[in-house]
Amino acid sequence: MRGPGMPTQWQKSSFSGIDAENCIELARSEPHLLLRESDAPGDVIALAPGGLLALIRQCKSRR
Repeated sequence: MRGPGMPTQWQKSSFSGIDAENCIELARSEPHLLLRESDAPGDVIALAPGGLLALIRQCKSRR
């Protein structure tokens, strides 16, 4: 958990590769998980953990 004024610690998706500039990043901000795309870092989606799991499952089912 982050304290007040602490910067958000974003984690890049392991599917992005080492030098990828276009990737999905996740961060924790209790009680939510934050999701953003690296090329639009100001656009952040805050989801409950169950909501993120549902989004991932939905995306996988559309492959």
